[in-house]
Amino acid sequence: MSVRPASFMARAKRRASRCPAPGSTTKVPRRPLPSTTPSSSRVRYALATVLTATPSARAARIVSLFVRVAREQGLVAQPLVVQGYGGGTARTPLRGWYLRGDRTVAIDDEGRFYVLSKSLSLRERLLGTVPVAEPVPMTIGEGGRDGDIVPLRFALERLLPGWEALSPEPLA
Repeated sequence: MSVRPASFMARAKRRASRCPAPGSTTKVPRRPLPSTTPSSSRVRYALATVLTATPSARAARIVSLFVRVAREQGLVAQPLVVQGYGGGTARTPLRGWYLRGDRTVAIDDEGRFYVLSKSLSLRERLLGTVPVAEPVPMTIGEGGRDGDIVPLRFALERLLPGWEALSPEPLA
């Protein structure tokens, strides 16, 4: 017979006192499931997706209308460049319009939104990089430390004054 530590035996006795004897009709009370069960996390994820998708979808529609008007009005798209955190730049294959004066946020000529500031490697500085499109926000710069928050419609108005009046569809 092997010798078990005292703590092991104490835990075993506690477990045995909570479990009914085999064949007994005593029911063990069930504990409620914790909030980290897969079903509740799926519900929270779905809710978060719906809450963030609605403003993003509205912003994407505004940007697509802006791109249509910008093409009709002949607003020239320029090559987009990524700014490095520690200085330096990297070319991209994208063409579009910068939404901020510091050239860290832009939309391309297809209406996709890009944050154009990141840590750049030497390879990216020499050969260029392809930024990843992100969901379009209704406010640009929200959550940033500099406090420069600009609503999307104001940023687009800076690029092409009066574009909302020229839009083929109402924005609201």
